[in-house]
Amino acid sequence: MLYAVLCYHSEEIVGAWTKAEDEAVMEKLSAIQQRLAEQGRFKGAVRLLPTTAATSVRSADGPLILDGPFVETKEQLLGFYIFDFDDLDQALEVTKEISAANPGGGHEVRPIGYVAPGTAIT
Repeated sequence: MLYAVLCYHSEEIVGAWTKAEDEAVMEKLSAIQQRLAEQGRFKGAVRLLPTTAATSVRSADGPLILDGPFVETKEQLLGFYIFDFDDLDQALEVTKEISAANPGGGHEVRPIGYVAPGTAIT
């Protein structure tokens, strides 16, 4: 089953990391990704640009387009992974590793119910 691991953190904190701090975190995460890629479980990762670059579309009384994400959270969605695991327990074990490699913030594990035909996920 495919699982999305959504990565939340404070943009203020992550944006204040030095280049060396950011590279150290990315190196730790890359090691996890490489191991899972070798197992055929890693399907992709996305690191999003800051929420200042975001635009939201709400569907209240017809589409409403708003500057910014306007999500009701203290932390922002900074990116996500897609993995192929046998079950939730496997997904949670890897998410614990990701959490340890990337201090602070939080992660949400969610099964993927649909992948559009023609996408690159195999």
